[in-house]
Amino acid sequence: MTSLRNVRDCLSSLWDGLADFDAARVEEAREHLLGGICRLIDARNATWIGAVRMGEPDPRDPVKGWRPSAVRQLRSSPMIEELAREQARMLEAGVVDHSTIANVGGAGRYRVSLLRELVPQGWFEGDYYRAFYLGAGHCDAIWAGVPINEDAESYFGFYRGLDQEPFGETEREIVDQALRGLRWFHRQQFLGEGLGVASVPLTRPERRVLKGLLLGLSEREISEANGHSPHTTHEYVKRLFRKYGVNSRAALTALWLGRALTDRTP
Repeated sequence: MTSLRNVRDCLSSLWDGLADFDAARVEEAREHLLGGICRLIDARNATWIGAVRMGEPDPRDPVKGWRPSAVRQLRSSPMIEELAREQARMLEAGVVDHSTIANVGGAGRYRVSLLRELVPQGWFEGDYYRAFYLGAGHCDAIWAGVPINEDAESYFGFYRGLDQEPFGETEREIVDQALRGLRWFHRQQFLGEGLGVASVPLTRPERRVLKGLLLGLSEREISEANGHSPHTTHEYVKRLFRKYGVNSRAALTALWLGRALTDRTP
């Protein structure tokens, strides 16, 4: 791990690099941030989750209507992707782990927690830890929750490998400092995924077309870059306008220029 004397300089460099990514490069910006934090705290992998509260929750729902609408891994693999799908299936079936309930319980405030602070005694001997942590090659985690608005939150998870020591207070403090004060970045991630602002999340082809629009490319240039016909690209553009509730490229671009998510007009 980087010595504490150098942490401030490393964070400043990380933030400066983050600011160099334009609005069309939200995925690259996220990888830059996650990768930089992993290096600072000696983490092996990281996850970003865009969570949205789905309407009025059922009183019996232990996570109060919150659902992961986008899950992105810094370093993925077929096994990790399958574990993420299984976690999503369990959540929809109402089988929710203590760690998830504790994370959601803090919704509405910024928080950074060591995994052992989120779970009861004995949790590390349980099936969930064996399946979804040890099974993915992780021994420990730090979780951060970042409110975007009352119905949208970002979650960041940072993991250590089976051959590493658990995280401590120093690493938690670094994550806290690294993520705090980046409201523009957290908002941009949701915009880039179409979460909390679009009517439904964006598909991968739609995200590619959106990137082209934000880069100022013509529809013909976007179609050539993505291997679509001009007609298909135009349909994607119209679909993006509908999802974001706008009627022009200029209005779509304006969402990246500081308007709050809750200011969108239907």
